[in-house]
Amino acid sequence: MTQDYPKPIAPPPEVIGEWWIAWDALDESGRPRLEDFIAARAAQWGADQELEACCEWLDREGWSGESRQLRAARRPKPPSLKEQALEGLTRIESTNDFFSNQMKDLATIRRALEQLDD
Repeated sequence: MTQDYPKPIAPPPEVIGEWWIAWDALDESGRPRLEDFIAARAAQWGADQELEACCEWLDREGWSGESRQLRAARRPKPPSLKEQALEGLTRIESTNDFFSNQMKDLATIRRALEQLDD
């Protein structure tokens, strides 16, 4: 008799194949060793699988709001370019030392503005 739990957390071969293709497409001068690349991807994949299993359990137990909060806390979305630009503008406006980190902020603001329609 086989036991269903704990379920193995191992990526399927087709996912590993996708990672190999992604690694192979990287510029040779800057790409990590294949083992390091695959290990990092596998760790993230396993963590994502575990998070999804926890969220599914919370949903089944009637804690769907908590599962959304858990997912948002553990996999936060990066700020949008607009949000980054507004944060940079706020930093520039709040300091007299224009040249310390503000050039980076100005570059972000420029990228955001260039994406806006006229």
